[in-house]
Amino acid sequence: MARTPVASRKSIGLGFVPDESRHGFLIHIPKGAAKGDLISISEYRGDRFSGLDVTSLPAPPPTDPALRLALDRGRWAALAPAFWEEANRRLRANGLATAKLTKSPTKPIPVHPSLGKELCVLCWAVEEASIDDIPNALRNWEALAPEERWWLYTMTVATTGQAMKKGVGWRKALRAAIADNPFVKGEGMSPKARRELLGHSQLALEI
Repeated sequence: MARTPVASRKSIGLGFVPDESRHGFLIHIPKGAAKGDLISISEYRGDRFSGLDVTSLPAPPPTDPALRLALDRGRWAALAPAFWEEANRRLRANGLATAKLTKSPTKPIPVHPSLGKELCVLCWAVEEASIDDIPNALRNWEALAPEERWWLYTMTVATTGQAMKKGVGWRKALRAAIADNPFVKGEGMSPKARRELLGHSQLALEI
């Protein structure tokens, strides 16, 4: 059952609610359209979002522990529209404003922590995969329940969550499970059935 929209919940970016959270993600998209540009996704806690002052935050350097990944513009362009559509659907269902996907935004995009985790899982799965494998990765990612994506994020970030640690451990496993694994529609358990199998989630947020 969808939540009743609450008009007072003002969000910015993709579902980030400043009055409710000091934990979230930032997407930095360089200006221009150069294929070699890197889109970076970082995770922050604490005062980084205070006062909504995200305009002064530059993209973190590659060795910054907060940087979760840096994805080339070609792969980003192949997956971002599908992710944005899924995110906006969930935001609408929870009474939060939707966001338009912009190729070259003027400032970093704040993202709700749950959606940021799910985005990282998708990006980690394709960061070293062929662009041709991204449609398959999207189908496999979309077939996962949000709780499954959150669990995969938790397992991955614990050991290989820094941007430089790609291609090893859980990052390598995500590629095999999501990008390389063939998707066959109608086979396997549905997200609802797998959610029931999980029993419960420590995360009450439904978006």
